[in-house]
Amino acid sequence: MDEGLRVRERLGVADVVTLCNAVLGLTAGVLALSDPELATRLILLAAIADAIDGIVARTFGSTQVGPLLDSVTDVVSFGATPALFVYAAAADGWGWLAEGPTAAPLPELAVALGVGSLFVIMSILRTALYTEFVGEDEHRPGIQNTLAATILVTAYLAGLTYVPALLVVSVVLSVAMVAPVGYPKLLARDASVLGVVQAGVILVPTVYGRVLPRILLVAALAYMLLAPRFYWDE
Repeated sequence: MDEGLRVRERLGVADVVTLCNAVLGLTAGVLALSDPELATRLILLAAIADAIDGIVARTFGSTQVGPLLDSVTDVVSFGATPALFVYAAAADGWGWLAEGPTAAPLPELAVALGVGSLFVIMSILRTALYTEFVGEDEHRPGIQNTLAATILVTAYLAGLTYVPALLVVSVVLSVAMVAPVGYPKLLARDASVLGVVQAGVILVPTVYGRVLPRILLVAALAYMLLAPRFYWDE
């Protein structure tokens, strides 16, 4: 007899948080097409939800499907949605976001779509290869999807709205997601501090001359550039 998917039995509390992350990612992707800055804040909120689901899983237990749900959601919130943001931010900076792609000069449209596509492709590759070939206790090759998305949108909130520079940053982050460099897992105490700063960025991104996005950006870049060699262990 067919038992069905048994959704209520097979999902846990952490999985519900993971699915909320997906909803935030979808909402951010939709809003990016009209308000890129608001979308960046929702992507950062999705990153907080991504951290919370890990805490909830450790507290209440994880499920068999939990890791797969987390991987799929990462591609949505930190792959597809940032890719839409890249396209929207470029369109906004070049002045044809409101009119849509039919009003865009072909070279600008091609570049915006191409860079966004590169970001989501590398996010998918990183997630798939990590899931299949990298153990939980190993240093993760390439920067995390979440980190790449965080750096990208935080740079925008910190004032990086010049389109060519933003596109270059997007390409660099895309390649970094599959770079053969091992990254240690961020320690809980450090993640907690950054989470507080990130919450401040979401709530008041422009306060004191955008100081909070700039602090978060410096911290994220420091981890990206220095963690493979200098990050401390437990």
